[in-house]
Amino acid sequence: MLLQDKLVQIVTNPQLSSKQKSNYLALEAEASLPYMPISTEVKAAMNDGIICDMFEGHAPFKPRYVLPDYARYLNQGSEYLELSPAQDLDEALNALTILYHHVPSVTNIPVYLGQLDDILMPFVERMDAEVLYRKLKLFWIMLDRTLPDAFMHVNIGPTDNIVCRTLLRIDAELKQVAPNLTFMYDPAVTPDELLLLATTNICQCSKPHIANYPLHSGAFDERGFGIVSCYNALPLAGGANTLVRLNLKEVALKANSINDFFDTVLPNYCSLTFELIEARSAFLHQESHFFDSFLVKEQLIDESRFAPMFGIYGMAEAVNILRTFTATDATKLSQRDQHTGYGHQTDANQLGYRISATLDAIVKSTPVAHGYHGRALLHSQGGISIDKDVTPGVRIPYGTEPNPIAHIQALAQHHQYYTAGISDILTIDETVKSNPQAMFQLCKAALELGFREFTANVASNDLMRVTGYMVKRSDIEAFKQCGSRLNTTGLAAEAAVNTGILQRQARVIAHEHSPCVFELASNGQSAIALFLR
Repeated sequence: MLLQDKLVQIVTNPQLSSKQKSNYLALEAEASLPYMPISTEVKAAMNDGIICDMFEGHAPFKPRYVLPDYARYLNQGSEYLELSPAQDLDEALNALTILYHHVPSVTNIPVYLGQLDDILMPFVERMDAEVLYRKLKLFWIMLDRTLPDAFMHVNIGPTDNIVCRTLLRIDAELKQVAPNLTFMYDPAVTPDELLLLATTNICQCSKPHIANYPLHSGAFDERGFGIVSCYNALPLAGGANTLVRLNLKEVALKANSINDFFDTVLPNYCSLTFELIEARSAFLHQESHFFDSFLVKEQLIDESRFAPMFGIYGMAEAVNILRTFTATDATKLSQRDQHTGYGHQTDANQLGYRISATLDAIVKSTPVAHGYHGRALLHSQGGISIDKDVTPGVRIPYGTEPNPIAHIQALAQHHQYYTAGISDILTIDETVKSNPQAMFQLCKAALELGFREFTANVASNDLMRVTGYMVKRSDIEAFKQCGSRLNTTGLAAEAAVNTGILQRQARVIAHEHSPCVFELASNGQSAIALFLR
C-alpha cells in the first residue's frame, strides 16, 4: 500500500480518536524515513523473522523506556518547567502530572511513573487517611483518563506505609486498565499481611505484579531500579535505549543438530542481534540529540544508565524443535501430544535452561558502546500482537499449561538469567476468590524458588493481562464495533486473534480438601515451596 493510501486509511478510520489518529500518522512518518545502515546479513535476518526491532522506528530519536528520578525532581523542582520544589502533597501530585507529559517512550506515554509510595511519603505526614484516599483516588483516575496506555507503570513497596496501602485499596476498587502496578516484596521488610493484601487484589483485578525485590535490587547498583511497561526491570535515572528481540524458534529451525545450534547457529544470530542493537543505539546517542534534553541537564536521567535490552522469545518451540534431533520414532509420535515436551518433561526443561544459560553468558560477555556498565541486559520478551505460532519469552504455550505448582517448577530456573525482566502468567480458576490464602502461598512459593516476578490472571475477572499489560475482556469484545479510548485495547484485540491469549488454561491451585498445603512451614517457608523442592 502506498504511504498516501495508509494515511488516508488512518484519518478516515471511524474507530480511532483524533489523538490516536495523530499517533498513527506519526508512526507512519517515522516508518517512511530511511533505515539506518545495517549489514545485508542483519537485513536478511529481519526479513526472515529471526530478528525483530520491535517497530521502534527507522531513525530512533527517543529511548524505548525512560525512568526519571522523580524524587530528585520533587526535591529540586525544574528550571525548564518553571517549577519550585514541591512543598505538600497537592504540589507533588501536580508536579508529577506535569512531568509525566514530558517523559518520552516508545508509546509516547511514560512507561514509568515512579516508586510512588517512596516519593510521596514525605508529603503525607499527619494527613488524615480519608483525605489522602480522596486525593490519590482522583490522581489514579486522572492517570487512566489522560494517559490512556496500559504500559504506564507504578511501583510500590516493599515497605509497609499508608501510601502503599491506599493505592492498593484504590486499585482494587477502580479496577482500571491503567496504570499497571508492581508491588515490591522483600521477605526481610514486607509483613505477610501486606503481601496478603496485594495477592488478594490479584484475586479481584489481576493486579499487581509481585516483584522479587532482593533478586532485582541485587542486579543493579545503589541508585536503584524500576519495573516499567509490561514487567521490564531497568536502572533508575536511566532506562532502555532500545529493545531488539531474537526468535529462538526460527534460530532452532536453522540448526541441523543440537550441537550445531549451540556451537554455531545461536552465536551467529546473537552476533547479528548485537549488530542491530549497536546501530540503533548509536543513532539515538550520537545523532538524535535526545541526551541534550532538560531531563539530562537537570540530572533526572543519566546517559550512562541506559542499556539495550537483548530480548528473546519462542523458547518453547526452540526446545521442542531441537529435541527432534535425538528423538526415536516412538518419542516423535508422543511429541505430537501438546502436553508433552517443554514445560512438561524434565529433559525438555533442562534443554531450555541450557539455552537460557548460554544466552546469559553471551550477553554478559559481549561489550556494547552504549550499555549499563558496558553491557546489554537479557530480557524474556512477552510477545507482540502480530506473533503467530510462537510463544512469548520462555513461557509454556498457551492452552497447554500444567497445574500452577508444576508450572512454577518448570520455569523457576530460567528467572536467574533475565535481568531486564521475565514474567510467566499463571491463569487461576475463579475458586481462588473464596480462598485468597492460596494465591498468597503460591506467590510466596514462586518467589522463594527464584521467580523474579509473580503474575496471575483469575479466569473470571474482566481485567486480565495480555503480555504483561492489562486489558478488559469486555473492551476486546467491544473494540470492533466502537474502538476504545485506551491506546492499548487494539493491540490486545489483535493479540486475542493471533497469539491465543484467551486460550490460557485456568487451573486450580490445589485440591480444596488439602488445606494443609497452604499452611506455613515451621521455618517460615511456604509449605508449597517445600513441596516443590
